[in-house]
Amino acid sequence: MPGHEPVAETTLHGVLMDVYGIGVLLLGESGTGKSECALDLITRGHRLVADDVVEASREKEQIVMGWGPARIRHHMEIRGLGIINVRDLFGVAAIRFRKRIELVIHLETWKPEEEYDRLGLTELTHPILGVEIPMLRIPVSAGRNIAILVEVAARNHLLKLMGVHAARAFTAQLSAAGGDESRGADIPRYLREDTE
Repeated sequence: MPGHEPVAETTLHGVLMDVYGIGVLLLGESGTGKSECALDLITRGHRLVADDVVEASREKEQIVMGWGPARIRHHMEIRGLGIINVRDLFGVAAIRFRKRIELVIHLETWKPEEEYDRLGLTELTHPILGVEIPMLRIPVSAGRNIAILVEVAARNHLLKLMGVHAARAFTAQLSAAGGDESRGADIPRYLREDTE
């Protein structure tokens, strides 16, 4: 169909999931737990599009689609388990062939000296084929349930698409309470310092 032919293509190293209808691309260095996070998401009812190798194409001005190469489609490599077939293990409801990439989550090893966004006001993007995709950086450390964080990120992205931005509303509330000592006292100090 006219207008649907890909205008550019690329290959990405990551995992593409359908989480609550949002195409979430997990990126990060080897060993940060991308596939393990994806497997956790699958057990929670979300759908795998591609593991390890994600083929992507820009099909419209701001639309980037992703899918897995045919030779490894529906398969995942899990350290300690080896290669698994997601469709055989979890059924056809656990997979998708293609999905629009709408949110990038970069998993990175936790670094104590690194500053991470605590309020959610910083709007990061990740360029794919000339399209700036919203991006979050999530530090990974022992004990953190990354799958839950990805689920919340997808839900929050949906809210933002509907015009609901929790971080902006919260900081606006803090600013409004700034002149009222009785209300400001209920706000944790570290949050007040971040907005001063």
